[in-house]
Amino acid sequence: MPPPSPRPTVDPLTTGAVGLAVVAVSSSAPLIAYAAAPALAIAFWRNLLAVAVLSPVALARRRAEFRRLTVGAGRREGLFCVLSGVALAGHFATWVPSAQLTTVATSTALVATQPVWQGLIARAQGRPLPRVVWVGIAVAVGGAAIATGVDVGVSGRAVLGDVLALTGAMFAAVYTAFGERARTSISTTTYTTICYGICALILLALCLVGGVRLTGFDGRTWLAILALVAGAQLLGHSMFNYALRKIPATTVSVLILLEAPGAALLGWAWLGQVPRPYALLGMALLLAGVAVVVLGGGRAARRGASPARLASPPAPQ
Repeated sequence: MPPPSPRPTVDPLTTGAVGLAVVAVSSSAPLIAYAAAPALAIAFWRNLLAVAVLSPVALARRRAEFRRLTVGAGRREGLFCVLSGVALAGHFATWVPSAQLTTVATSTALVATQPVWQGLIARAQGRPLPRVVWVGIAVAVGGAAIATGVDVGVSGRAVLGDVLALTGAMFAAVYTAFGERARTSISTTTYTTICYGICALILLALCLVGGVRLTGFDGRTWLAILALVAGAQLLGHSMFNYALRKIPATTVSVLILLEAPGAALLGWAWLGQVPRPYALLGMALLLAGVAVVVLGGGRAARRGASPARLASPPAPQ
């Protein structure tokens, strides 16, 4: 087997794209906390508006691919797209409310545990995990326990937010697992259009059943929702995907962890949410554990020890 071709040199444009992506995804939780709208409504609109942007391009350029997903063997990939959209709806339905119930810093740090759950899914599928990954999982769980334990003394509302953030991370791992299967033969544009569309439909149904208000928001709330669509939903993760041409996936996954301190700083600056000292310690341990999982899993995968996709970029946040 010929050796892999060397990765192109990282240029200033790629470096700038990564920096822009970190800022874009870091703004997600503060914008959700800032918006004066129900959490499910925010999640619905950001997905629907993203589909409105993507679908004209997808239908113009990928019409044959859409048809292929409805017949024969293509139905299997189409099913994975649908299941991925269902899991994404679960992610948004749990994590978005968490950003309004607990602090921005804690919510973002807990949802960043997605690679940990990704590793456990791989283990459940019979794919062994190297010892370093288990060490990282233990450190991350310990950090999460410290961070959420601090919230126990604050309020039950904050604890509920912590639980929802962790649940959102689990759904994000399932979303990525299904997405991995779908993306083996489907373009990014087609996959995201279907996935975001299914997610928006499910969130709409939840809003209608739950009597969640979808309109009548003030101007600042609509601006926050539009900023979420343009920033975290489209720009942030698109820039990370662009950077994957020149930066290894494992490195990109670790860079995405910068979202947690970035969101904490923005939450402090915009909303006056000063992180508590013990919570900072817990978040630091949590992020260190996740970094060990991502780096250790990526290194093991390169050696052939584990095919688990621990370095996959997380779900949009």
